[in-house]
Amino acid sequence: KPGEFVGLVGPSGAGKSTLAQLICRFFDPQSGVVRLGGIDARQWDLNTLRRSVSVVHQEPLLLPGSIRENILFGRENASEEEMLAVSHQVHAHDFITRLPKGYDTEVGDGQCRISMGEMQRICLARALLKESPILILDEPTSSLDAENQRFIMDGLERLAQSRTTLMIAHRLSTVKNADRILVMADGRIIEEGTHDSLLARGGHYAELYNTYFRHQSLEYVESFGEAVAAE
Repeated sequence: KPGEFVGLVGPSGAGKSTLAQLICRFFDPQSGVVRLGGIDARQWDLNTLRRSVSVVHQEPLLLPGSIRENILFGRENASEEEMLAVSHQVHAHDFITRLPKGYDTEVGDGQCRISMGEMQRICLARALLKESPILILDEPTSSLDAENQRFIMDGLERLAQSRTTLMIAHRLSTVKNADRILVMADGRIIEEGTHDSLLARGGHYAELYNTYFRHQSLEYVESFGEAVAAE
């Protein structure tokens, strides 16, 4: 639905990214129809359709050029204030201003070295500046630590209110507040509901969730033990 925030979860190979690629028409379905605004996606002008969708992938991609140029690639006629606003929204502004030339620092193709998480925040700022009505996030916080993930998700949830958002998630914590969560396995949607309703059902989502948080707890215990040992 317009303005809805939908989470898409499931094991690797379940078809989550494939579903997102169908929306962008990177390929068309062999059967069935993908509709945008009630219209078969194949009837849309391809350029118009892709201008209507912003995608942030798991692996961040920066183009050769400055950080400013990378962010403005989303919307070249955006003002300085608009660019700074989205950078603040995804908590990128502080680290950018600490770089040698700030927003004019060159990145990509072996230029200034920044972390994967910082690259991802630049990509998020670029996608949000584009102001497309459809936002597809393909595990965009996978390179971020838990604190940065929380900051960015807070900003994304506010911005997603005016967009139709599809969040493909490995970290289930990123879709807990979604309007709907779709659970995929073997190329099919096998469960659908809110976080609470799916947990109460005790099915595939509940199993994924419990497995995820057991893993998170083990990681915390191990890291805590390493910190104590170091002291």
